[in-house]
Amino acid sequence: MSKTATIHMRVEPELKQDVENILRELGLTTSEAINMFLRQVSARRGIPFDVRIPNAETREAMEELKMPRNLKSYDSFEALLEEVKDDA
Repeated sequence: MSKTATIHMRVEPELKQDVENILRELGLTTSEAINMFLRQVSARRGIPFDVRIPNAETREAMEELKMPRNLKSYDSFEALLEEVKDDA
């Protein structure tokens, strides 16, 4: 099948350069990588990787990670060691 269709797209220059460098290491051109992606979309009848909105439980866990933790701090490593010895 001949390749006659053209896709024009805009991307951030830094992203384009980074991706081109990675693909070059893999022995691929950007066009080849995009063709691989499009073939996978066609074969799988959808995006070939997980794309979804997180459920409530996952969103809660993500928010929890952003919150400051009640972590204990120590003035010195020796103070930490003292507490560890006391707990033992």
